[in-house]
Amino acid sequence: MKRESKKLLLENLKKTPIIEVACSKSNIGRTTFYRWKKESPKFAKQADEALREGNSFITDAAISQLINLIKKGNFQAVMAWLRSYHPDFGNKLEISGELKTVQEKLTEDQQDSLKQALNFAEKMVNKYSEEKHEKEKNRTNSKS
Repeated sequence: MKRESKKLLLENLKKTPIIEVACSKSNIGRTTFYRWKKESPKFAKQADEALREGNSFITDAAISQLINLIKKGNFQAVMAWLRSYHPDFGNKLEISGELKTVQEKLTEDQQDSLKQALNFAEKMVNKYSEEKHEKEKNRTNSKS
């Protein structure tokens, strides 16, 4: 039974590469699908391949529909095709380069300034916390 369920699920993934839909058509819960993938590397590989095959099938169907629309003179379909398949109509932005992270040592003056700033920040946090605590204490006492 389990083997037949897995086989049916894999076939449904090939037809409809949406896990939720394929599981529903196979009467299998998504959690079961993911458990099977986790427990069986073989099934995981088969499921991934079925999803790839299903995506390829859907892509072919979509391209076929796009071509039919182009033949009917649909301008949006023409532009979609050109943007996807012709370099002159695709995205023009190209970014290339190299990213380097440089970590420079702080000078003694910079270290001293940083220590002073951190000490000041700590004092301000402590002062704020004390003031907040005092206000809460006064509020509690005034209600009593």
